[in-house]
Amino acid sequence: MRDVPVPAPLLRRCALLCGALVLLTSCGGGGGEGAGGGLPGAPTGVTAQAGSATTVHVMWNAVDGVGTYEVCRGGTLVKEVPGSERMVDVTRLRPSTAYAFTVRARNADGRPGPRSREVRATTPAAVADDSAPTRPGDVHGRAVGSRAVRLTWVAATDDRGVASYDVYQGDSKVHSVGGGQTAAVVTGLRAGTRYSFTVRARDAADNVSPAGAAVRLSTPGSDDGHATAPTGLRAASHRADGAYYLDLSWIPPRTDGPVTEYQIHLDGRAATSLVYGADAPRGRAEYSFYAGREAGVTHRVRVRARLADGTWGGLSAERRVTTGSDR
Repeated sequence: MRDVPVPAPLLRRCALLCGALVLLTSCGGGGGEGAGGGLPGAPTGVTAQAGSATTVHVMWNAVDGVGTYEVCRGGTLVKEVPGSERMVDVTRLRPSTAYAFTVRARNADGRPGPRSREVRATTPAAVADDSAPTRPGDVHGRAVGSRAVRLTWVAATDDRGVASYDVYQGDSKVHSVGGGQTAAVVTGLRAGTRYSFTVRARDAADNVSPAGAAVRLSTPGSDDGHATAPTGLRAASHRADGAYYLDLSWIPPRTDGPVTEYQIHLDGRAATSLVYGADAPRGRAEYSFYAGREAGVTHRVRVRARLADGTWGGLSAERRVTTGSDR
């Protein structure tokens, strides 16, 4: 068969495409040792804990100015998570195998910062096991300062041994520790806020126990809500199809990641919720909603955001708007 020469422009396009594919599936490159030029810094506090024979739980501290985090196994990208999250379970691993992980952050434009330090975890051996561990007993908790709590419990039992314990805040898994531990410290909380935690045991075969008794406690201090409240709220009205609508816009609060849910308060009561998907605005957010058919009615409006920990942030400054008026 005679070789057919490939045109040079096609070769160049192929090289660019192949390079892009490598970047999408690898963790090479990045922002270097520093985080200049608007790049996020390297995540700190990275830990890796085997959760079962085939999973490892990776956690890290929040980084400012993050759009997404990349979790890498060696030089391979294995998970990408939103900037509002600080943990992930890496699954489909091999039993009795040592793994190394790093985390790096990308800003809102997709540019990566430097990698974190490397952390290691070894998965336990696989076992044939259909029985879940017993629930952890005598779960207690206490606040450790205004932004953290310490939980303790009595060890669960399992015919093959407990591999790890998962800590839940409400319905969300927020922490994981090894099967030989009976305590955990959960950080990143807010002052003056009430929380509910439960603990579940997991064995090497990924069987999960029922939850232990819920621990409800409050972090000390006060939270006036100013740091978590939307700012720059503007309110106006417009008329369409014989009815009046309120037009709101605001600047999202500074949080660990994008805010995907807001609650609109009208005349002192929660009136409606606004939920964004992956397209949550990072700049000024806008929302318009039905306010009735009567002109000259004055309303009081405020907005608050649901934060990454699942709680509501502070309410924005109040604005007054009258139907039929742009003020």
